[in-house]
Amino acid sequence: MKKSVAGKSRLVELRKIYGPKHVKKTTPIQRVKRKFGVGARRCSLCGSYGSHIRTYGLNLCRQCFREKAVKLGFKKYG
Repeated sequence: MKKSVAGKSRLVELRKIYGPKHVKKTTPIQRVKRKFGVGARRCSLCGSYGSHIRTYGLNLCRQCFREKAVKLGFKKYG
């Protein structure tokens, strides 16, 4: 109970200083487990979401793939 009261008073203090538009009440929520789309897969090295190379089960983002491509046996043509 005391934590919520302290949190509310801190929120009130911040709203007085910065104004009500700039301070929003946020609650920590857990990340939703995605089944499809960009947020469903992470890079196995750096953990970023976004463009991935999933071919051959690599599951690497494009930046990590460029760093590790030669070690993996890929050759650059062109």
